[in-house]
Amino acid sequence: MNLQPNDNPDDLARVLEAALLAAPEPLTLADLKRMFEADGSKQSLANDVLRRSLESLQQAWHGRGVELVQVADGWRFQTRPEMQPWISRLKDEKPPHYSRAVLETLAIIAYRQPVTRGDIEDIRGVSVNPNIIKTLEERGWIEAIGHRDVPGRPALFGTTSHFLSDLGLRTLAELPPLEELGNLVAPSETALIPELRETGEVQAFGALIEVAGTHPAPMFGAVIETAAPTLTETA
Repeated sequence: MNLQPNDNPDDLARVLEAALLAAPEPLTLADLKRMFEADGSKQSLANDVLRRSLESLQQAWHGRGVELVQVADGWRFQTRPEMQPWISRLKDEKPPHYSRAVLETLAIIAYRQPVTRGDIEDIRGVSVNPNIIKTLEERGWIEAIGHRDVPGRPALFGTTSHFLSDLGLRTLAELPPLEELGNLVAPSETALIPELRETGEVQAFGALIEVAGTHPAPMFGAVIETAAPTLTETA
């Protein structure tokens, strides 16, 4: 097959499809453009051409068991959520269990970032187990994004693009409004500190986060293997 993706839209779609199905991680436009640079000349396809082809590819896969989506880290193929009950039977491991402490910590960072460990402790009313922060960092869901200009210069934590991608989101603006999570974060007496003490509200956030731990399995080498370790911290 003599493909001419730089000149033929159908060939371009075929190459993009093959690359995305084989990729172990989401691919950005910059990643995809590298495939079409001739002899290192840097003369590659324009971003708008790639976007149109990707959007066309999305439509071509519409209604099938696998879909092409754009997330924070780029574009990827993934199995549709409604396939999960069947695909999960192919896996022996149990879905990850997230402790209340982990969910509260992650919720505070996601919805109130940037925050310091001290902020989290003020909100939760208890000290934060260092292993929780470490685990979330190792999971690739949070990172230190700066330091507060106060004595000691404590680290400010925020969520990562990997966190958004694991949830199938492109930006923080796509996180569900707090009211849709059962008023997960409600004003406290200070009207500044969210309250996360009701079990049902924490579980509501847990239902959102479970998406990342039990995400539909990858197809044809495509991304989204997000099995996480069991997290059982209680403080």
